Amino acid sequence: MIPDFPAAILALRQAPSGGGSLTPLLFQFGLIFLIFYFLIIRPQQKQRKRHEEALRNLKRGDHVVTTGGIIAEVVHIRQAMVDGTPKPGMDDEVTIKSADTRLVVERGRIAKIVTQDAPAAT
Repeated sequence: MIPDFPAAILALRQAPSGGGSLTPLLFQFGLIFLIFYFLIIRPQQKQRKRHEEALRNLKRGDHVVTTGGIIAEVVHIRQAMVDGTPKPGMDDEVTIKSADTRLVVERGRIAKIVTQDAPAAT
């Protein structure tokens, strides 16, 4: 006997019986989050911490590049006072000298510190 063709297609399209579990879906989302964390978020956090530490150790005579692209030498650093003691922060005023011009920028606006051994190219 030949089965009824439309009835067979409808039988195949029916969802399997029994409730689906969310465990595999949650496991997949967790795995995707871990991949994003270890490939994107964690390296960016480490890079930001290294940059902030380098900015805290900024000293007179260092050659720097600002976020605006100005290549200059640090002339003076004016640190903010916290509880009567100077504490380096990202809002400190840094006076830089580029050619014959002196500029005052925030410490946090310095993009890169070029070491004394390798002066900035002019």
